[in-house]
Amino acid sequence: MPVHTLFQGSLCLITLDTPPVNVIGLETRVGLVEALDAADAAGVQRIVITGAGSAFAAGSDTREFDSPPLAPHLPDILNRLERLPSIAAINGVALGGGLEIALACRMRIAAPGVALGLPEVTLGVVPGAGGTQRLPRLVGIASAAALISEGRRFTAEEALRMGIVDAIDADPVAAAKALPEAALADVLPASARPAPVADPEAIAAARARAGKRAKGQFAPQVALDLVAASAELPLPEGLARERAQFLNLRRGPQARALRHVFFAERAALARAKRFSVPPRDLKTAVVVGGGTMGAGIAYALDGIGLAVTLVETGTEAAARAEANLGKLFDDAVKRGKASPEASAQGKARIAVVTGYDALPAADIAIEAVFEDLAVKREVFAALDAALPETAILATNTSYLDVNEIFAGTRAPERCLGLHFFSPAHVMKLLEIIRAGTTSDETLASAFGLAAKLRKIAVEAGVCDGFIGNRILTRYRQICDVMLIEGALPWQVDAAMLGFGMAMGPYAVQDLSGLDIAYANRQRKNLRNAQGLRYIPVADRMVEDLGRLGHKTGAGWYDYGEGAPTPGAGVQALIEAASREAGITRRAFDAEEIRQRALTAMIDEGLRILDEGIARRAADIDLVLLHGYGFPRWRGGPMCEADRIGLPVLRDRIATYAKADPLSWSVPPLLQRLAEEGRSLADLDHEGG
Repeated sequence: MPVHTLFQGSLCLITLDTPPVNVIGLETRVGLVEALDAADAAGVQRIVITGAGSAFAAGSDTREFDSPPLAPHLPDILNRLERLPSIAAINGVALGGGLEIALACRMRIAAPGVALGLPEVTLGVVPGAGGTQRLPRLVGIASAAALISEGRRFTAEEALRMGIVDAIDADPVAAAKALPEAALADVLPASARPAPVADPEAIAAARARAGKRAKGQFAPQVALDLVAASAELPLPEGLARERAQFLNLRRGPQARALRHVFFAERAALARAKRFSVPPRDLKTAVVVGGGTMGAGIAYALDGIGLAVTLVETGTEAAARAEANLGKLFDDAVKRGKASPEASAQGKARIAVVTGYDALPAADIAIEAVFEDLAVKREVFAALDAALPETAILATNTSYLDVNEIFAGTRAPERCLGLHFFSPAHVMKLLEIIRAGTTSDETLASAFGLAAKLRKIAVEAGVCDGFIGNRILTRYRQICDVMLIEGALPWQVDAAMLGFGMAMGPYAVQDLSGLDIAYANRQRKNLRNAQGLRYIPVADRMVEDLGRLGHKTGAGWYDYGEGAPTPGAGVQALIEAASREAGITRRAFDAEEIRQRALTAMIDEGLRILDEGIARRAADIDLVLLHGYGFPRWRGGPMCEADRIGLPVLRDRIATYAKADPLSWSVPPLLQRLAEEGRSLADLDHEGG
């Protein structure tokens, strides 16, 4: 049963029990109604609500959000509960609807350290069972506005200071049972408390923060409207308005996209448990290369308790590596994440050595040197000789063939790619690249390591660029096609910022360095590639103008003391390339730019999925969201594909292909799914 009822004299103990975290679905709501009916019939003088196991209730069952709401509805149940002498004994996590149950109780007693919060805005909705109306009556407009619009979790101790909970006790159920009758009678439920005092300045400040943190998202601003209205509307009217907004938002595209991401992330986190063998417990690590990436990886591994040795080629390089590591530990102190003493201890923990002669028998070795196949093969030859055959060997390559990197290595089943994103200790994405020989134990161990690092790990097969960089290459290529046909870099960037991307593609290139992408194009010899429309503009930026981006103060943009400005000579170079190609330039509006760029990402993603490079469409979305600045509230390019409709995309690409057959063709997977009337979500569901 999802709800248990126990009568002890004049007390009724109601326990929510839907393991593992007591989500609130239809059966729980029905059980709550039956429990309240039984308590009413028994004439109890006190109701205590708690959760089974280690959770109070972790929110509503979001799987129901794609279907029409079914009675009994949680707001109606809580309106009834609020009229009864009830105490929430918060034994564990209480989020969303779980916290709203507690807010409807007359009192709240929490166990030490438990997490509470109203995170609905992170799923594209607002609290729908009284959170925006009851919380302001307990803590005031300013605190409620911040907590609800940010959707952040907070501890029981913070909740006590703010007035959300009334007490903290190691056994909240026993404390609720022992509470004197007079103490319970003296407490007013939220419905009987005065409306909060209006605070337009606090609302405006919260709006500004939400505009920066959740740019383009509707839910935080709607939530703030509701919180502000709690100061003016009678509670029943405020609750009715909140419910209407909740239902309206949950039907919308942003909420659907954010739910898609929520389930995709949950599936990714569970990936390590799906292998036939358990992950190894990794305790010692070697990192080769002490540049920005290598230092970040070493710092991250140290942070989860691995004993780390960092390898460099000589004394000067080792000194630079120590400086890079030191900066990371010093920055942690500046951000308040570590004490000076802890920082000093961290610097001392990571051993920086030169050469491979005296390496410890590490459980894993990760290479983070520059993108050169010969150099990487030399590194792994040295590691192969220096470490036991049981050591996992991982390359951090962004593009290169993992199978070629490890060719000739002993025990090839322990070899794979671990593509970290810079800065490695901050970015959440980790592409785990399965080589042709990688064993399940090695993959499971990599996913286990990712979980300890609190990263979103996605498995990818071997191809040039894997998932993320392969799509990035295609995206940039189509943007370059638009340049030579009539668009300008700053127009493309503005259009993609308007779409919600964290940065435009040309600003990103300036940040990473135009020489990086240039070297990759030279490696692939795109200038002479067959069946590909080569656009010379980006190469000429490097070769003719010597503009390399931020590092030289000049790339697609000029960088001075103020905001970046369009780069001197860039437009002239682009226009000259158009003339040489015999192209009459035309105007592109923002919508056409966005549509073409997004379609390019989707097109390449479909090919990656069809080739088996990615296992699930949702995995491709996670890579673009966590590694490339794709707006979370759009769900990722493959989620966007389903929203647009696969037949629409097929026809759109076919139209593009007629005008530019070297750049476009309909992906076979898209053709098949459109003909069969299936979606990418269907494909993921069928794949398990």
